[in-house]
Amino acid sequence: MMVRASHILVSSDREASRILEEIRKGKDFSEMARRYSSCPSGKNGGDLGFFGKGQMVKEFEDAAFSLKDGELSKPVRTQFGWHIIKVTARK
Repeated sequence: MMVRASHILVSSDREASRILEEIRKGKDFSEMARRYSSCPSGKNGGDLGFFGKGQMVKEFEDAAFSLKDGELSKPVRTQFGWHIIKVTARK
């Protein structure tokens, strides 16, 4: 199985929580990724494309594969920082 996910990468839990709250209140995920994400994928609205198990760091992978399509993760900490993950498709 593969999932397609987008994410927003920031440096702190506090910043991730603030951005997540704004998205839950109606802000566009892609727009927020372009504005705040420190990952190069931010300029593409956070889209990472499709990936399978073993392609991402464990914490990110575990969160992504546990989400339903369209669902947002709570902030997820990895060695790269704090992520908000949104799964957009599966195959």
